[in-house]
Amino acid sequence: MGFLAAQDKRNIMHIVLLATEASSEGGFGLNFDILETNLINLAILVGALVYFGRGFLGKLLGDRRTDIEQAIQDAEQRLKQAAEALAEQQQNLTQAQTEAERIRQEAEDRAKLLRDQILAQSIQDVERMRTTSNQEIDAERERVATQLRSEIAARALEQAEAQLRNRLDDSTQQQLIDRSLALL
Repeated sequence: MGFLAAQDKRNIMHIVLLATEASSEGGFGLNFDILETNLINLAILVGALVYFGRGFLGKLLGDRRTDIEQAIQDAEQRLKQAAEALAEQQQNLTQAQTEAERIRQEAEDRAKLLRDQILAQSIQDVERMRTTSNQEIDAERERVATQLRSEIAARALEQAEAQLRNRLDDSTQQQLIDRSLALL
């Protein structure tokens, strides 16, 4: 009964009262006894419900139809928006993947360039160290050779002096001095 409009309720109640009064006076009316109910009373009741409830049910069904159509339109709109958002996000994903691939390629190129630079620098450093070590070795050889010559010369002088002291006596020394003076 909550669905019936107030006017429709009043109309139905009015019909029921009229039918009750008419049946109590011996005329035509509604029989509310379930066992004694006849088809005419049911037809009158259904006819009254259809006549008075038609507008209410029509309005109720129309409102329900409008609500359903609106819900369908809203769902279609949300579906369309979701599809647009999905397409946009897929495009963003594609752009992000493209950008990531570009960055990865740049990183690989940069790494290769750095590797080549480091390798070239390492080769230069090894060559410089080789040159430096060769120069240091040559300088050390020269120093050792000079030191050995000095030691050999010093020992040779010592041995020569020792031999001269042993061989030169006073008379030989006098002869050497005289010869040296004569040459001068």
